Amino acid sequence: MKVTVAKSSGFCSGVQRAVETAMAVPPDNTYILGEIIHNPVVTAKVESRGIVTVRSVSEVPSGATLILRSHGVGRGVYEECEARKIRVIDCTCKFVSRIQHIVEQLSETDKTIVITGSATHPEVIGLNGWCGGRAVVLDSPDSHEIASLADKDVAVVSQTTFSEEKFEKIIKNIEKVCKKTVEIFKTICYTTKERQREAAELSAECDAMIVLGGENSSNTRKLYDICREYCGNVFRFSCADEFDSSKIKNFKNVGIVSGASTPLAQTQEVLFKMDNNTEVKATNEMEEVVAQMDNGQSKLKRGQLVTAIISSATDEGVAVLLPFFKKEILLEKDEIDCEEYKQEDWAAKVGEEIEVMVVNASNPVKLSQKIIAQLKEEESKIAAIEAGEEFDVVCTGFNKGGLTSSMGTYSVFVPAKEIRMSYVKDLDKFVGKKLRLKALEIKKSDRKKEIIASQRVILEEERAAKEAAKAEKEAEFFANVHVGDVVEGKVERVTNFGAFVSVNGFDCLAHISDLSWSGVKNVTDVLEIGKKYEFKVLKVDEANKKVSIGYKQLQPQPWDLVAEKYAEGDVVHGKVVRIVPFGAFVEIENGVDGLVHVSQISHEWLENPTSALTIGEEIDAKILVLDPANKKMTLSIKALLPEPEVTKVHQRRDDDNKSDKPRNRKPRQPRENREDGEFREWTEGGVGGASIAEMLQNKNDN
Repeated sequence: MKVTVAKSSGFCSGVQRAVETAMAVPPDNTYILGEIIHNPVVTAKVESRGIVTVRSVSEVPSGATLILRSHGVGRGVYEECEARKIRVIDCTCKFVSRIQHIVEQLSETDKTIVITGSATHPEVIGLNGWCGGRAVVLDSPDSHEIASLADKDVAVVSQTTFSEEKFEKIIKNIEKVCKKTVEIFKTICYTTKERQREAAELSAECDAMIVLGGENSSNTRKLYDICREYCGNVFRFSCADEFDSSKIKNFKNVGIVSGASTPLAQTQEVLFKMDNNTEVKATNEMEEVVAQMDNGQSKLKRGQLVTAIISSATDEGVAVLLPFFKKEILLEKDEIDCEEYKQEDWAAKVGEEIEVMVVNASNPVKLSQKIIAQLKEEESKIAAIEAGEEFDVVCTGFNKGGLTSSMGTYSVFVPAKEIRMSYVKDLDKFVGKKLRLKALEIKKSDRKKEIIASQRVILEEERAAKEAAKAEKEAEFFANVHVGDVVEGKVERVTNFGAFVSVNGFDCLAHISDLSWSGVKNVTDVLEIGKKYEFKVLKVDEANKKVSIGYKQLQPQPWDLVAEKYAEGDVVHGKVVRIVPFGAFVEIENGVDGLVHVSQISHEWLENPTSALTIGEEIDAKILVLDPANKKMTLSIKALLPEPEVTKVHQRRDDDNKSDKPRNRKPRQPRENREDGEFREWTEGGVGGASIAEMLQNKNDN
């Protein structure tokens, strides 16, 4: 028997990426929207990790992680995930993403969008979700809906796995009936075309064909249909377990094709079953097929993860079988991921699958299980980083373009413009410093794995979030603060013109003039930094984000308490604070001044109060008049001084008048003829020195 395996076997790149992601991400609180691929074996492996498959986003809890498979989804799914804070790991095939973008752009035009494919296929449903569900879906060249396109401008895209032959026929029929423009986008995936071409060629040459792939796989179904066109004996199996070698034992030339969601390991298992169970004598040809595959398309690569089957256990380690390898390979005990290697424990696991990494791909092949956990953890972290998670590294160097570092097997590069929001001149200053980063791009290849990252985007996001929070807090503050409100605030800092007080997290200004009724020179004479006080809201300026508050407005004015503390006739102690021509002002307490009229300073005549008092001098005085309502207090120092001795004047006798010579007295000058200041009337508010009557009496006596 001659067996030919199609070259385009195994996962396509989109499916490979989706499966690797599903097997690497942390399974806790993680969901997949629909089967990761249409392959029951692979789906079961993914679900065995604890990842839950759901049919709609509504089944996913808010805040969970959702994997989007390679088929893609409509725009509404992304919007719902964003609204419910669901973290998305997007595994949409790059070819599907391109079609989604085309459909989204076409949706903004007046063209009728046509999608060729199955209306129930997840990819088509997703594509239709990028144009509001208004696309016409055609799965047959004979569809009656083609006639409805006659008077419309049409744009055609296709499901990536649709039959190329059907697509061409549908296009021809649309162009026949359509009287306006027909724009065609050939979006069938090139790997799909290649698989379909190989299936046609191989089935035309073989006596029998084996088609491997899941029952729900659209591209596998199309391969099966193509094979049936050219070959009369076509057998389809979902997986290797279903394969029955008796069905092909009488054929001399057998071909094998597989869908894009069928792993190479399943093709290998079918080949092994054919080798072990087939009754034909052409076993050498079978070995040649396997050997040919070993030397070509299934060649191992360093760093590759491979599922191996345990075949035996020895003192040296575990012998395993690899896909498309006919001979066993030793997994040395030092490379096995276990605390202590015991042969009997591993002998009991013969037939089980384990995952190993190819450390050396050339002869001899060397495998390791130990480093997989570390690398899986790394890839899990990379998947999270790719989804937007922040990570940090320590800068280890720099070059002309920016900073360099590493994270596991990945190199990390931060362009100079991505270090911070402002220009960075001296890159060497960052060496040894921790960098907080988000990935801009992740490059993976056989030779190099690199993360190009940015710290600036984190700083910008934080600043934007801080400003948004501040704006929200300010809006709430101004909505609830009004002139006249009494608020509690903490003194944060002081200046020479006032204090900045935090009221519900907002800085308000208490001007120095609003701290005390008597006025202060230093803010700290009234308020203490870090202490809380009550203030009154004086002015609210929302436009300029300013609020003025006062402390003194909640304190009693000094004169409000004067009536309780003092009464007329009381003796008070004070300090001279100001001298004027008619008297001196004495500070009794902070904010309360009394006037000592010049006539109440001394029993003696004073030309000027300064001849008896000095500023700063402390004196005792008696309250003569107290008028709190008008904030006036009249004081007398003289009232506390002893009366001066007065010489008694006797009446003159007649004989005395006779014997005495007349005295020559200088007559008093009229008031208007006196020099200014020679005589003053010492009266104020009924309190003074010489009255008019006394002066007249004095004149008559003379």
